[in-house]
Amino acid sequence: MSDLTVYGAGWCPDVKRSRALLDAKGVEYDYIDVEADSGAEEAVRALQNGERRIPTIVWPDGTHLVEPSDDELTAHLDR
Repeated sequence: MSDLTVYGAGWCPDVKRSRALLDAKGVEYDYIDVEADSGAEEAVRALQNGERRIPTIVWPDGTHLVEPSDDELTAHLDR
């Protein structure tokens, strides 16, 4: 199990873009499809006060990004 969790859906271009960036940087992550896992959808909604925007990327310290740009995601990775 990795330190990073990406919640998304296969059809979402933002999810594909964020995953491609993580892959290019060699970052390990767990990917969870919110459409295939109702518990994952509930987790995303809990982080977003009822919304379900993806990708939602969660670090082990509880910080998370929702629909981050490549720059935002890279900055968070470099912290």
